[in-house]
Amino acid sequence: MAHTIEIAKSGRAGCRTCRNPIPKGELRFGEETPNAFGEPGDTSYRWHHIKCAASKLPTELREALASYTGEVPEREELEKLMAEAEANKPPPFPHGDRAPTGRAKCQGCGETIPKGALRVAVERDIERGMTVTKGAGYLHPACAAPYVEEHGGTHEQLTEGLRTNTRSLSDADLDALFAEV
Repeated sequence: MAHTIEIAKSGRAGCRTCRNPIPKGELRFGEETPNAFGEPGDTSYRWHHIKCAASKLPTELREALASYTGEVPEREELEKLMAEAEANKPPPFPHGDRAPTGRAKCQGCGETIPKGALRVAVERDIERGMTVTKGAGYLHPACAAPYVEEHGGTHEQLTEGLRTNTRSLSDADLDALFAEV
């Protein structure tokens, strides 16, 4: 999708991040999205203050900034906000971590994953009424390989993904995770 940066034409648009109005004449970021009310293939924009977009949509804003030819005030601050947001962004799936609470249930066996235990996070479909969204599903390390294989993946894809995407575990924790997987 082609996101955009432009100067606000009026003061009517509200920021989709902070919900405050975007004043006329201020630089804003337009997140292109499918238009639910138009013809198939039509798009519209969700508008954000430029600083709000730097914190919420750093990758998309960085791409739009690369093609924007106008002057961007406080560019250094935007770069800093985007770098912080990207550093705090959750890793892609699959990845390993330690359970911060004891509330998650293993998608494989249905048992609770204890607080502080090693776990594997995978992407799964979450049904919400009539819609389906993507989200994290958690597994005991021993349940991960059978679950991934049952859902069309391979053991090699799982281990390579874990090796590439896991950020928060020490080398000893990674060794323990791979011993169970």
